[in-house]
Amino acid sequence: MFRAVEEVLLRLKELLFPSIADVAVLPVDVNTAIVRVDAQCTADGAVCPVCGTWSNRFHGSYLRFPADVPSGGRRVVLQLRVRRFTCENPGCARCTFVEQIRGLSRRHSQRTERLRSTLASVGLALAGRAGARIASVLGVSVSRSTVLRLVVTAPATGPPGTPRPPPGPPPSETWRDRPTPSPVCR
Repeated sequence: MFRAVEEVLLRLKELLFPSIADVAVLPVDVNTAIVRVDAQCTADGAVCPVCGTWSNRFHGSYLRFPADVPSGGRRVVLQLRVRRFTCENPGCARCTFVEQIRGLSRRHSQRTERLRSTLASVGLALAGRAGARIASVLGVSVSRSTVLRLVVTAPATGPPGTPRPPPGPPPSETWRDRPTPSPVCR
């Protein structure tokens, strides 16, 4: 019986996080509107984002609730237990730091990387207002400003070496801003 449960959890992990290593899927709670997936990182430690020193000195842990791509018309929310580590480098400016799971979480993010890239793709195809409408049909509540912000912060998707224009509003040109045409002499 216990072996069957382990096999189901392993298959669930492969289904939910196919390309993410070091993640353990704990119980999954399916509601009428929300699927809550409990997960945690299984790595021994983490790298300090400031000095790059590996640390396995456990300081504490807390829960994060990033939204994920909807499944079967239901919102998916991760209940991700992340650990806080103490940096072992005495000269480092940061005393403690939180592990980030590559491909799943990002610092201060409320969405998984999968949902971020999905919303950025929708925003790139449809822009703000229409992208927000399609996202709500897909089961993700997001504003048009957020869709546009995700497009601006998304990595460039052109051939390598193609420069990306800097983020910001497009240059405005009104009839007052245009240079006056020089008179033509005949």
